Amino acid sequence: MPAKVIVNPYSNRWNAKKRWPQAESALREAGVDFSVVVSEQRGQPVQLVEKAVLDGFEPIIVAGGDGTIGEAAIGIARAKKNGHLGVLGVIPLGTANDFACNLGIPLDLNEAAKVIGANKTRTIDVCKAGDRYFLNNSAMGLEPYITVLEKKMTFLKGIPRYLAAALKGIMQNPSWQASVEWDDGSYEGPLTLISVGNAPRTGGLFYMAPHADPADGKLTAVLAYKKSSLSLLALLPKAMTPAGTFVKAEGVQEIHATRISVSLQSPSPAHTDGELFPEQMNNLEYSILPGMIDILVP
Repeated sequence: MPAKVIVNPYSNRWNAKKRWPQAESALREAGVDFSVVVSEQRGQPVQLVEKAVLDGFEPIIVAGGDGTIGEAAIGIARAKKNGHLGVLGVIPLGTANDFACNLGIPLDLNEAAKVIGANKTRTIDVCKAGDRYFLNNSAMGLEPYITVLEKKMTFLKGIPRYLAAALKGIMQNPSWQASVEWDDGSYEGPLTLISVGNAPRTGGLFYMAPHADPADGKLTAVLAYKKSSLSLLALLPKAMTPAGTFVKAEGVQEIHATRISVSLQSPSPAHTDGELFPEQMNNLEYSILPGMIDILVP
């Protein structure tokens, strides 16, 4: 049975559609036996992946961005229902391509295709936010608030759009009254953000869970509250470095846990792998499924 490639042409504001012919040629040059299905609308990759798995295809190869990879995880889980989720490959056609960068998958399409052809895998954890599966990160509070702003911006493209949205969100400095519980601790009080990572980088620029390890069986979360926009802005350059020094700042806490329960007095946007929930959330339960998927890596 050949691999099944799920192409999301919408990724990177339709730039993925332009780059797919190059990616297709690269896969064939790398000797990958595959068939292709192209998503025709937002959200459809979930259904396409689910059908491909039920039809017996493996590996599933995602040609798209981080959101499409997250949708693939949901589709595989729906098809598998229980047990290991099989093998997933990535052709990075997104804007940020955080998941690929976190796992060392090349952004060059020819090199990414060679990785798939080599068939070397790494076993990593799968995370859940409520009923939604994700592979890279999820958040409530400021991070998805910024995502809402970013999706409304049409005058910028790529990483500059993320940065502009981040600056706008920081200056607005929203906050929520929260109650957070995890394996061996809890927090109650105001929160600017809670970011839950399976890997360090998100948004193309930010290391929101700088010490996250996708294979350690733990969620890594950062809770932060800053009263003023200026103090929040001061964290921004620190959050943009792999060293992750911002987690040592006053009002910031990094935790490692197998479960995290978040309850907010007022609803917040929420996302998994950059894809917003259809409604704002007051409560969300995070959990982890250790070693549940194999990713094709260098």
